[in-house]
Amino acid sequence: MKEDLEVIEFEKPSTKVSILETYGENLSSKEYVTNPAIGRENEIEQAIIILLTPEKSALLVGKAGVGKTAIVEGIGYRMKNGNIPNALKGYELIKVNISSLLGETVSDGHNENRLQLLVDELKTKKNIILFIDEVHLLVNRNTSNMSIDFANMLKPGLDRGEIKMIGATTYEEYEAYILRDRAFLRRFLKVDVAEPDQDQCTQILLGTYPKYEKRTGVKLEYTDYVKERIFRFLVEMTDEYKRIYEIGNRYPDIALTLVMNAFSIASYENSPIVTLKHFYKAICRTKVVYEDAKQKEIARFKELFKDIIAEENVDLSEM
Repeated sequence: MKEDLEVIEFEKPSTKVSILETYGENLSSKEYVTNPAIGRENEIEQAIIILLTPEKSALLVGKAGVGKTAIVEGIGYRMKNGNIPNALKGYELIKVNISSLLGETVSDGHNENRLQLLVDELKTKKNIILFIDEVHLLVNRNTSNMSIDFANMLKPGLDRGEIKMIGATTYEEYEAYILRDRAFLRRFLKVDVAEPDQDQCTQILLGTYPKYEKRTGVKLEYTDYVKERIFRFLVEMTDEYKRIYEIGNRYPDIALTLVMNAFSIASYENSPIVTLKHFYKAICRTKVVYEDAKQKEIARFKELFKDIIAEENVDLSEM
């Protein structure tokens, strides 16, 4: 007679998907070439104080291109370097894009809503600060493919302080969507992010260009004095009154784009260095300022930098 064999069932290991690991970017551990938030100490301080306030999260509000995301990266930069209050040491700052939260993911063998997975995951983790750009999409019921109420799913966690969050949006979307949802709004304290002035923007360009050097392998080898002259010119030529109406970009983004384009042109030409010729080409090709203003700036560029143009023996008339 055969003995009955005892069947032992082993519990299958969980294959629960981590939304933070799959779709998130850890801003407190990423590699930074330079400080990403030059001249934004006041806004960073305001945001950090809000994060230290029980049951409150920070909401950055400002025009497009003023550097809201850079401010959050500046907080991550400080966290990585330990330059934050002791109460936030040990925290991680994770950026998650709204678009990546739309739809479902197979988790533990089942189709599950990504945001619900995120909310559930945040309940099991401590010392996480969530950064969501375009946070107005959480309360915009008309967003395409949005079949659930994102904001209501996050509210209980925000209320209890289990979820700490930094949101970012523009003034237009803040007024159109967030102000209408008072229950969501009261979980946040607002940080106004103003457009930097020309001096601040010039300093931002001076502090940011090493990032483009690393990305492209192209070097900017002028003296600091010449670099500042070039960057100040780019800032002045993208002045508010020269920009095409409602182009969308503000300082510093509109001026940084010109710097990036100059590096890209140098890279395209297989040049190991970016020169005045490349900045000139970027200026000539830009579509962010009015044509009449651009022609005046091109003439001013030739006059302002005629000493370097002559030294480098460049014929700008052929470009």
